[in-house]
Amino acid sequence: MRIVVNTRLLRKDKMDGIGWFKYNTLKSIVANNPTVDFHFLFDSGVEKEFLFGENVTGHNLFPPAKHALLNIAWSEISVKRKLTQLKPDLYFSPDGMLCLGWSGKQHAVIHDVNFMHYPEHLKYTNRLYYKHYFPKFAAKASRIATVSEYSKNDICESFNINTSKVDVVYCGINTFFKPLSEEQKKITKSKYSSGFPYFLFVGTLSPRKNILGLLKAFELLRSNNIELFKLIIVGGEMYGARQMHEFHASMQFKDDVIFTGRLPNEELNDVVGAALCLTYVPFFEGFGIPLIEAMKCEIPIISSNVTSMPEVTGGAGLLVDPENSSEIAEAMHRICYDSSLREHLIKEGKIQKEKFSWEKTSVKLWQSILWAL
Repeated sequence: MRIVVNTRLLRKDKMDGIGWFKYNTLKSIVANNPTVDFHFLFDSGVEKEFLFGENVTGHNLFPPAKHALLNIAWSEISVKRKLTQLKPDLYFSPDGMLCLGWSGKQHAVIHDVNFMHYPEHLKYTNRLYYKHYFPKFAAKASRIATVSEYSKNDICESFNINTSKVDVVYCGINTFFKPLSEEQKKITKSKYSSGFPYFLFVGTLSPRKNILGLLKAFELLRSNNIELFKLIIVGGEMYGARQMHEFHASMQFKDDVIFTGRLPNEELNDVVGAALCLTYVPFFEGFGIPLIEAMKCEIPIISSNVTSMPEVTGGAGLLVDPENSSEIAEAMHRICYDSSLREHLIKEGKIQKEKFSWEKTSVKLWQSILWAL
């Protein structure tokens, strides 16, 4: 059997949620299926570390798919040409981007359809691309996988897809996440927050992630509390960050907000593990990988009460209205001063995290792929 895979988001030191989904699931699937002939399609050079077995051949296709028009050229010209040449049994795309011009069987992982609900959070060209092409990809796919029950229902309703065509495969937790000792926490806080306890956000700095609302909540918290707390924001910047930066510049307590940018894996684990709490309050998520990473590091969570986040968080977090900064601030205040609450949420997180592993994801995803054939 021959399977061609879209691996364009496997980019060294530049992977976010979908990239990690590709990395962990493909690594397991390749190892567990040594007789399958895999062909990985890259757009920015073939990285040998992403060729997970002797049964994998890498191909670099032009152009780098960095924005909407290049996505179309990459998929409908270069990928189509390669599929025609290789004649695979299946084209598998873990980021949902299929080849409409190729007539063979295709499988798409569509993580969410946030662009249907918050198109203003995307660049105009990307907004047009997603809203025009993803309904076509969903219709074209022989089968679809997604990362939560919420996302499954949303995809089916948004694109008029039968629920029997869509499989749920929860995300997993990267193995480098682990709890810290008290000494490690002390060292990390000394390095990043001058020794003070801190709230933490991890993710891309996009308007959809509601960092502006989090900053407003932190300003409220600090205005009403004598004790000093910090807020650390980890992640790379995306389109639409101007409003966030403008508000930050105007904050009374702006010096207590630390932007780190992206962090290497080991440092990211340290920063998560030493946090007082993960404050992750987006307007929309198909899953929300930082939530389960926080559970693995044994820290409590504040998260949004909308979309997939209650499903993923379970009893491990305080759920708040992301539109209400006062409610977010009140939850932060409770976390600050209620140690028994923190301990309860950590205990619930230890239970909830057992639902999520990349091994479980990979097994379910491979079954979904086989159903597409």
